[in-house]
Amino acid sequence: MLKEIESVIIFLLTMFLIIKQPKNIPIGISAVVGGVLSFLLGIVNINDIYEVIKLVWDASLAFIGIIFISVVLDNIGFFEWISLKAIDKANEDGIKLYVYMLLIGALISIFLANDGAALMLTPIVYSKIKHLNLQDEQARAYMVGGGFISDTASIGLVISNLTNIITADFFHISFLEYAKSMLLVNIVSIVSSIAVLLIYYKNHLPKSYKKEILEDKNPEEAIKDRFLFYLAWPIGALAIGLLMVSHIYSIPTSFIIIFAGILISIGSLKNKKVNLKHILFKETPWQILIFSIGMYVVVFGLQKAFLYQIMPGVIRFFIEDGKFVAIMGVGVLSGILSALINNLPTVMLINLNIKLANPADHMSHILALANLIGTDIGPKMTPIGSLATLLWLHVLNKKGLNISYAYYIKVGIILTIPVLILTLLSLYVFSLA
Repeated sequence: MLKEIESVIIFLLTMFLIIKQPKNIPIGISAVVGGVLSFLLGIVNINDIYEVIKLVWDASLAFIGIIFISVVLDNIGFFEWISLKAIDKANEDGIKLYVYMLLIGALISIFLANDGAALMLTPIVYSKIKHLNLQDEQARAYMVGGGFISDTASIGLVISNLTNIITADFFHISFLEYAKSMLLVNIVSIVSSIAVLLIYYKNHLPKSYKKEILEDKNPEEAIKDRFLFYLAWPIGALAIGLLMVSHIYSIPTSFIIIFAGILISIGSLKNKKVNLKHILFKETPWQILIFSIGMYVVVFGLQKAFLYQIMPGVIRFFIEDGKFVAIMGVGVLSGILSALINNLPTVMLINLNIKLANPADHMSHILALANLIGTDIGPKMTPIGSLATLLWLHVLNKKGLNISYAYYIKVGIILTIPVLILTLLSLYVFSLA
């Protein structure tokens, strides 16, 4: 009984430190503190830590590589260029502009991960729309929409979310197999997200705008390094191509992402518009590596102490009532847990217990995907659901746009529940084909 109590206390302490960040303690340090306490109290052992490192090293390095590439692209004006393109194409139609901004957020989330979409695009969009002199509620429509779509669209590819990479590695789901399973499901998620946002904010969106107010420069003028900008496209295509065949040669996802990052870094040397040293050591989130290891050790301890006695039985209960109940049960469970305790520990817990429930291979695969829908979309119900949301709120507060936790939870629940249910339903329907 003592080990169970200790594991819960360590988990709650770790989550408190990560979410509140007292004295600005880095999230990586907080997670490591939790992991070290779990080890010192005998909840986990050296073999457990070794297993954890094997599980998360590839996902963490891949995610770090994606963020590095995103920051380089931001430095050469890519995100401003695409925002200006949207302003131009919307042709002074306010509703069309809103939809285009959401679609841009979805595309960036799919190819450059949800954190890239939320953290790189948000400041640029805000810098443009502030010239419209919008009321706070109108500005929130753009900001909440961008933050929302960045997560709900992040089920598209393995590389779209750290949780996806962790799960694909855990269940040995290849890049191509994942994409085939989730392409149509992600379209449903994106379309339903845009629909609920338009319905909710329809009375707060400007119907029109003056293009010259927002488009302060020609889109081409936003590009600071043309050579690197045009080079990034074939490098991106090469990376996607390599990811599609990586399972044949057992190439880790992180190796391909890092290779793409090296090529982009070499390309940046021609015009020297990018400070690689600063990006690599100051803006790249290296602490994600120790955060993932530390957090997973804490979760592993929680699982080992007592959850292994409860969770597999719950998942088996869902499976016994058929595929539909299994998908909806696991997806809703992981969505609620993500909103309450954050999506990273949730995806780890559900993955471990799907494995322990020992379903057939095809059911294991579909439940892993249901878990990801829950952990990618469910976190939007609360501010603590994902680290991306916490960082996104911090960025907005720095810009002077305050979104209270109460407002966020109210809007988050209203927007998230229909998207989560529709997306899980689509996974079930498409799995029948």
